[in-house]
Amino acid sequence: MDDLSQAFRALGDPTRLRILRLVAQAPLNVTELVSLVGVAQSSVSHHLGKLRGLGLIREERQAGFSFYSLGLAPEDGRWPLIRMAQEAEDEAGDRARLEDLLRQRADRQALVDSQNGRLLEPGQSWFLWAGALASLLPALDVADFGCGTGVLSAAIARWAKQVWAIDQSAEALAQAQERAEREGLTNIRFLREDLGALSLPSGKRDLVVISQSLHYLEEPEAVLREACRILKPGGRIVVLELMPHEERWVQERLGHRHLGFAPEALEASLRRAGFIHLSRDMHARDGASPFRVYLLTAERKT
Repeated sequence: MDDLSQAFRALGDPTRLRILRLVAQAPLNVTELVSLVGVAQSSVSHHLGKLRGLGLIREERQAGFSFYSLGLAPEDGRWPLIRMAQEAEDEAGDRARLEDLLRQRADRQALVDSQNGRLLEPGQSWFLWAGALASLLPALDVADFGCGTGVLSAAIARWAKQVWAIDQSAEALAQAQERAEREGLTNIRFLREDLGALSLPSGKRDLVVISQSLHYLEEPEAVLREACRILKPGGRIVVLELMPHEERWVQERLGHRHLGFAPEALEASLRRAGFIHLSRDMHARDGASPFRVYLLTAERKT
C-alpha cells in the first residue's frame, strides 16, 4: 500500500506524468525528453530520479547514452496508474512529437547502417532513396528555403552543384554549418535572410525546395513569389507542407503561424506567384500522428 501511495504522490506532478507516459511508449534519453516536454534538462533529470527511485522506470546504457523505459510489469499493483496515464488526454501534443522523434531516429539509424554497408530493405528510409536518385539528377543550383539545422541541405548537397541554405535563425544556421563541416560538404552557402526579400539575383537557380517552412511564415505567398523570382525560366519548385489540422499547441510551442494549408489554397498561391504545370502528391496519415503531409511541384513560367 505504501508503494501505491508514493506512486500516486509522484504522479501528481504533470510533467512527471508526461515523462512516464512517454517512456512507456519508447525508451528515451534525457536529451530527447527535454525536446519533448520542453523543460530544462535539470528538471527532467530530477523527475527521472524520482520515478527511478520508486521503480516506475528503469535506466539502461546504449551506445554511450542512458535510456529510460517503463519499469513495471502488468501484474504490478501500480499498473492501473500507468494505464490511466496512457489514456489521459494529450493536451500538450506529446504523442505527435514522439511520433516525429521516432521517425527521425529511424532515419538517422538507416543512414548510419547504409554508410556501414549493412543491407537494408529498400524504401526503409528517405535517406537511401535520396542517395539512389542522386545518380539520376543533373548538377543543379538549389535554394533551400527555411533550411533549419541543415538536414535536407546536406542531403541535397551530395548531388547538387551548389546549395543556398537560407534561414532567419542564427542558431539554426550555426548548427547547419557545423553539420556541413562535419560531413565534409563544401558546396553549401549559408544565408541569414528574410525569405520574402532575398539578396540572391533573379533568374539564376534551378530548384527551390521549401520543406515544411511556409507554416512558420506570416506571408507564405510573398515567399513563393520570391522563389519564382530567383528561379530560371523553367526552373522548378518543390513544396512539402502539412494538411490543415487542429493541433493548436504547435503555435505556442513551435512557433507555427498556420495550422497547415489546404492543398488547393497553396496551389492557387503558386499560380499567382508565377508557377505553372502543378502536380500534387498526397501522403497517407502515419499511424497515430495527427499530421499529414503532401508534396507540390511546379515550374516557373518561361
